[in-house]
Amino acid sequence: MSEPGSSTLLTLRCPRGIDRRSLRAFAAHLGQAVAGGRSFNLLLTDDRELRRLNRRFLGRDRATDVLSFPSGAAGRAARESKRVEENDFLGDIAISAQRAGQQARDLGHPLEDEIRILLLHGLLHLLGMDHVTGRGAMARAETRWRKTLGLPVSLTERGRR
Repeated sequence: MSEPGSSTLLTLRCPRGIDRRSLRAFAAHLGQAVAGGRSFNLLLTDDRELRRLNRRFLGRDRATDVLSFPSGAAGRAARESKRVEENDFLGDIAISAQRAGQQARDLGHPLEDEIRILLLHGLLHLLGMDHVTGRGAMARAETRWRKTLGLPVSLTERGRR
């Protein structure tokens, strides 16, 4: 079991060459800086697994780059914008390293940066933000954190282009 406020990185069918130690450290940093010490799980996998998860839990039979699954009371409280206890578990984020690799190549930045962008995006969803219904709040938060963290253009910024 992980320490309160820590996050877990799981890999399944993840390509070689990904710096898992660096991503664990980045996830821990996001857990502290963005999520206020609350923990979450991160699964790095491939398109096939993301498609399976998307179909099973959201009814969408297609692969995607990132999925977020808020956890129980912590997820509900975050979505309702209420205070969540510091050590609450926020939920799970699944990222397709395969899709992230293609997006990174298309955009001309490193794979690890793309995974970091997707991780930030997924974490903001766990915190209750929504880029569809949130009137731009998620886009503003994502842009602010992206700049603070020194990351390339975010998912919500790409969508506005």
